[in-house]
Amino acid sequence: MPAYLLGIDVGTTATKMILVNDGGRIVAETSRPSALTAPQSTWAEEDPAQWWDNVCMLVPVVLSQAGVKPTDVAAIGACGMVPALVLLDAGGAVLRPAIMQSDARAVDEIAAQRRQTDEADILARTGSPITQQSIGPKLAWLRKHEPDVMRRAARLMGSYEYITSRLTGIYTVERNWALESGLFDLHKEDWGDRLLRLAGIERAWLGDVHWPADVIGTVTRDAARATGLAEGTPVVTGSADHVASAFSAGLRQQGDLLVKLGGSGDVLFTLDHAETDPRLYLDYHVIPGKFILNGCMASSGSLIRWFRDTFAPGADYAQLDAEAASLPAGADGLILLPYFLGEKTPLNDPLARGTLVGLTLSHTRAHVFRAVLEGISFGFQHHMDVLAEHNYRPARGRLTNGGAHSALWRQITSDVLGLPLEAIAHHPGSSLGAAFVAGKGVGVFADWGDIERCIEVSSVTQPNMRNHERYRVLFPLYREIYEKLRDTYPALVRITAQGASAT
Repeated sequence: MPAYLLGIDVGTTATKMILVNDGGRIVAETSRPSALTAPQSTWAEEDPAQWWDNVCMLVPVVLSQAGVKPTDVAAIGACGMVPALVLLDAGGAVLRPAIMQSDARAVDEIAAQRRQTDEADILARTGSPITQQSIGPKLAWLRKHEPDVMRRAARLMGSYEYITSRLTGIYTVERNWALESGLFDLHKEDWGDRLLRLAGIERAWLGDVHWPADVIGTVTRDAARATGLAEGTPVVTGSADHVASAFSAGLRQQGDLLVKLGGSGDVLFTLDHAETDPRLYLDYHVIPGKFILNGCMASSGSLIRWFRDTFAPGADYAQLDAEAASLPAGADGLILLPYFLGEKTPLNDPLARGTLVGLTLSHTRAHVFRAVLEGISFGFQHHMDVLAEHNYRPARGRLTNGGAHSALWRQITSDVLGLPLEAIAHHPGSSLGAAFVAGKGVGVFADWGDIERCIEVSSVTQPNMRNHERYRVLFPLYREIYEKLRDTYPALVRITAQGASAT
């Protein structure tokens, strides 16, 4: 009797679900939208009840698509955004909308916590500095602005932990949510008492910390009724979405590199040991004993979409690619800084702004579009330089996400990095990683290397070394432009804010 594995991905824009058989083949997949809301300009919130409703709606769909009975599902794994902040009361009811990792409301609280701590010590203990992703400053903001919520709070967790708690009735925390929360001591491998005191919360708010493939419980009778799953089906801890996505693209050995050409641009690099750098994030791998150094650029595919919608309405991406492909590397002297939403890693500068340098009357929209693609790829190279400072060189590079369908973007990325890049065919991303982790947890998969059964390389892009040499000359200019304008950007932001308040 074949065994099937259910993978759930609680994403920013949708809840996705796949069903994988014991041979690693995807037999069904579906999704349902989620609503990201911004009650104020710097806020980002979602409703956990909608995530659960999506799960309840999607389970019957994937089972029906595959013709699979609920009792044929051997295990369930979930993944999601980190570190989302979900607060429950003592009865398990959600107290307020989840505060997402991109939420930037706690500016004053971040500054206050930085003043109260030794930032180098925080980095060494938690793997990351105090940033807008940290949970502690957001809790401080809630304590100041929503004291009634904080008085009633009894449980704190992330997005996928909320789903597993609804399935099993058991409250746990996965290691990557713990680490990215800024409350977990990397060296003690436990919650840091000093970090918890700084955040003003009790250890009892937090469930036990587990590895992704640990079986934490089984589907309860109530959850079975709500979802259509079989009561007693094993549920594993799950994983952070970007870590599950990287693993499902084959990142297993030190030196494996993944570049994600998505709405934001991600760079993930596998290590056999922990390494901290204030310009990058550190995560546990789904494989115990391994880690992932990763960077996230605030704008990538979202910048390309903005350019198309603003300057080429009605044009499709293939047309823009064809126009830009006819131009030489370097876009005839144009350099673009892709900081249209500020920048996360490696700059950690929310006030940075998109910048286009070198325009002349001879330039066309094709030149600007090529500069957009090259500027994003220069952002990836910036991350490679940070890795190189630690003497890390990629042994193998892979590409995923929507941008990997563009032959031009693949080529420019390969040319800038000077690396062959393997594009993954039909890569569903995080949900596949969640399903595999569930299978590993119950023994359907015996070895982590079995993930290769699920992966098909659709193409390999070899770098054009002549273009690479051209980009090596241009890249220092890209970095120099930011350094020269770094003190100018805050003034622009301040003047813009003053103008807005005057109207």
